Amino acid sequence: MVMLHMKRSEAEQFLFETTVEAGVQETVAELVEVNNLRQRIARLKLEGEELAKYGPTKPLDKQGIDSYAEEPVEKGPHYNMDPTGRRTGNACSSQVAQVLMRTLEEGVAAASKDQVERRVPLTKHRLSEAIDNIRGAVMICYPMGLPEWDFVRQALEANEDLAGTSYGADDMDADTTSLWFAGKQMIAGKKLSEFLGRNEKSKVVVKLTRKGQGAPAREPPVDAETQKAMMAMYYKKQEEQKKLAEDEDDTYTSAAWANPKTLKAAFSGMQNVKFPR
Repeated sequence: MVMLHMKRSEAEQFLFETTVEAGVQETVAELVEVNNLRQRIARLKLEGEELAKYGPTKPLDKQGIDSYAEEPVEKGPHYNMDPTGRRTGNACSSQVAQVLMRTLEEGVAAASKDQVERRVPLTKHRLSEAIDNIRGAVMICYPMGLPEWDFVRQALEANEDLAGTSYGADDMDADTTSLWFAGKQMIAGKKLSEFLGRNEKSKVVVKLTRKGQGAPAREPPVDAETQKAMMAMYYKKQEEQKKLAEDEDDTYTSAAWANPKTLKAAFSGMQNVKFPR
């Protein structure tokens, strides 16, 4: 199986396993699906933490800080006012909230870019399983369910409206996405082998861009860690050159070991002669 290292940026990257006999458009669809699942987990982490601390989302027309509310605020046994006014403040108990927080952390870890260093490819099944685990943890916290306008429920049901939000650029659409390798666009309707060769054991860096954006930026010739090591070595050499420059004086010529007549004086017995004053 060929290993595709899908890289949108240093923070957005993952590994994906496929075969060189797979079609380009099929691979684009699979990569886009994995990317979108990763983004959903990231959004669930952000909104899920708020859910655990401050309870479900208020309806849009009732959002506001509770301390300034004109009507009486319903406060449950674990009430914790949301400083942003987006949530009701009626959180779940701290014990079950810990279960939700831990499940969110596990989900983010499963989709993390750190899996690249561990050489663990991501799959739709694995990421969907992480989302199902989060769904179960939310049901434990709020067995009565979440309102339809709650961000966490919408993310769990893949029913989010991301238009006009900061998350709008996260998800991709397979129909409007292009796959690139080595600065060249892979043409839909062809197989990966026509661009990557027939070696199933290879690992290549590929990139996804929206159609019409042109070629993505090329990878730097060295990675960040190697660049840091090179800069450290260059700095060390500079310091050594500075020390050598400081030592380029002729004060050593007055030292005894630098006297060209020292050997002759030693043989003639005149080396340490002291004249009376």
